[in-house]
Amino acid sequence: MNEQAIHRLYRHFQELPVSMRTLFTGALLVLGLGYLFATLYVFAAHSGADARPGLSVEDIKATYSGSTETTQLEQALHGPMSGMLPRKDLEVMLGWIREGADKKTYTDRIEAIVADNCLSCHDGSNPHLSNLDGFDNISAVVAQDTGADIFTLVRVSHIHLFGLTFIFFLMGFIFSHAYVRPVWLKLAVIALPFAGVMVDIIGWYVTKIFTPFAWVVMIAGGVNALAFAIMWVISIYQMWFYTLPVHLRDRHLANVDAAG
Repeated sequence: MNEQAIHRLYRHFQELPVSMRTLFTGALLVLGLGYLFATLYVFAAHSGADARPGLSVEDIKATYSGSTETTQLEQALHGPMSGMLPRKDLEVMLGWIREGADKKTYTDRIEAIVADNCLSCHDGSNPHLSNLDGFDNISAVVAQDTGADIFTLVRVSHIHLFGLTFIFFLMGFIFSHAYVRPVWLKLAVIALPFAGVMVDIIGWYVTKIFTPFAWVVMIAGGVNALAFAIMWVISIYQMWFYTLPVHLRDRHLANVDAAG
């Protein structure tokens, strides 16, 4: 099949009405901002899970499979909850956990810190958040961490599968109007995120029982982000700044003349 026949099967961005390009651009800007914030959230939520700064494969292992070195509460205090407490109170709580999380110290110091900083969310009213109200409840999250439970994984899985499918469908639909050669490269960029999402989600469950699979989870997430970035940049560029190849430009002018 020659290039001319291939290009009759679709319309390049610059052959579309300006109104449609404006619609696509607005969607890309909002999706790009949303993906940026999602990436920042992933970093904040998972970094520190291994009690070390930064995001690494060890954080992914600890998140889904647990850790013999840290507890669930310690992971949260190093990660997404690190900014929720004054630094002094944070150090007191971490020290209490490392020293065995005894009841006397809890009553003397920890209970007041938890009441002031944690119970507005972690009072037991939300079944999706750990209950930190009382020594018995908080003891459950300072025991050895076993990672995310199956109920949590299932709940998060269906949200991600539905949400990311619609995001990458929209990105792929917009990107399908781009001119990319060879064709297989364009198809790969469109298809890879869908494979990446499935591998990523399935990888959570596999990592829970086989921790080296955390590398696959990280790679799948990276592939998704790379494909998103490629589709976003090429689409924006070709919509507004790209010079059409001669055979596309000639076809477009011929169509304009025919319409006139």
